[in-house]
Amino acid sequence: MLVVTTENIRGYQVEQVLGHVFGVVVRSRGIGGNITAAFRSLAGGEIKEYTEMLEDARKSAIDRMVQNAHNMGANAVVMARFDSSEVGQTMSEVVAYGTAVVVREE
Repeated sequence: MLVVTTENIRGYQVEQVLGHVFGVVVRSRGIGGNITAAFRSLAGGEIKEYTEMLEDARKSAIDRMVQNAHNMGANAVVMARFDSSEVGQTMSEVVAYGTAVVVREE
C-alpha cells in the first residue's frame, strides 16, 4: 500500500477515488509512566515516555488507516495527514487520515 502526503504519486495514475479513510488510536501512559514523566517535566527536556507512546500511536493509526483503505479496495492513500489531541488529562488521540484511491503504474 502506497501512502503519500501528496495529491498525486509520480509515475502512477489515479484510476478511482474511493473516499475518505482514517485510523484512530487513543493511548494513555500507565500510572508509573505518568509519575516518571511528571518528574522529568520538572527538569525540562524531552519526556521519552510520552515520545514513545506517541510514536507507537502514530504507527498504529497508520496501520489502521491502511487496513481501512485495503478493506475499501484501495492500493494507495494520497493526501495522508496526522492530527492529535488530548482526551482528558492523561490520554492522547492520534488520527491518521487521507483519501483512499486505486492507482496504476504509468
